[in-house]
Amino acid sequence: MRLSDFDYELPEELIAQYPVKERGGSRLMVLDRAEHTIDHKNFSDILDYFRKGDLLVVNSTMVYPARLQAVKDRTDAKVELFLLRELSENLWEVMVKPARKVRIGNKLNITDDLQCDVIDNTVSGGRVVRFKDATKEQIYQAIDEMGVTPLPPYINREPTEEDKEKYQTIFAERRGAVAAPTAGMHFSKDILEKLKEKGIQIASIVLHISLGTFSPVTVEDLSRHRMHSEYYEVSPEVAIKINDTKRRGKRVIAVGTSVVRTLETVSVSGFQITPRKGWTDKFIFPPYEFKMVDVMITNFHQPQSTLLMLVSAFADPELIKRAYKEAVDNQYRFFSYGDAMLIK
Repeated sequence: MRLSDFDYELPEELIAQYPVKERGGSRLMVLDRAEHTIDHKNFSDILDYFRKGDLLVVNSTMVYPARLQAVKDRTDAKVELFLLRELSENLWEVMVKPARKVRIGNKLNITDDLQCDVIDNTVSGGRVVRFKDATKEQIYQAIDEMGVTPLPPYINREPTEEDKEKYQTIFAERRGAVAAPTAGMHFSKDILEKLKEKGIQIASIVLHISLGTFSPVTVEDLSRHRMHSEYYEVSPEVAIKINDTKRRGKRVIAVGTSVVRTLETVSVSGFQITPRKGWTDKFIFPPYEFKMVDVMITNFHQPQSTLLMLVSAFADPELIKRAYKEAVDNQYRFFSYGDAMLIK
């Protein structure tokens, strides 16, 4: 398949700019891969699609407020730092705005007590900075106190205090993502408790979602696209849970494309996974044979995105095209703060 196969028309007003009032209050489109049917539900109805013994796998990554304001030493020019990832002690990869004004050798002042030096450029147009005379605790304290929630580029407004809570899942424990695993944002504590009462097990992996999740695919031939790398962890305890679920003939239900990519990264022959941690650049697009995931919960994704390609690989691409057209016709809300889809 080619890049143009994953394009579709989306009215701008269907791009959700704000979250729904309560978690679990979104709509839910249900796709049946075997029957090629589409049903329209509410997210709270998702309980009906679980069976006792199913395993729900979630991503426990935590979004941190990655946007910081700084000023250049001597000129006092304002600069925005977007902290992408910690490379080592006091060393960070960042994006800067305006990029043309930030060069190697510049000193950036965040507070009177926190400064960083620009020491290198990155191949993606970013910078490498070194924080001076600061502990990790001091850096993260400044991030938590002064940082701004890194909303996706298609949300055309400034972040609010509400976003600090809503652009986060109830599963979030491990700081490291600059974009949320948005399928998980639909789950409320009440829905989670009802799933547990129904005999559903919960397991969590970690995949720290990077800014690359929003990077466009620029080649028509998908085999030539190179995926961004993201850090993941699957613990031995979680691997045992997943392998036991598959052995008993029960279903593994993945919450979001980040969970799908992680489980497919660590899968081995015989429908088993092995506990691992590291970096994955796995790119899933049709045709692809899934080894670990039986059901997927996801959002509605951008045209020509790697996320839409993964979802199209999980279901029949023609079914996904039909579902997206139906979503537009029925005024579903799209992207991070939008509605949900369950594919079974």
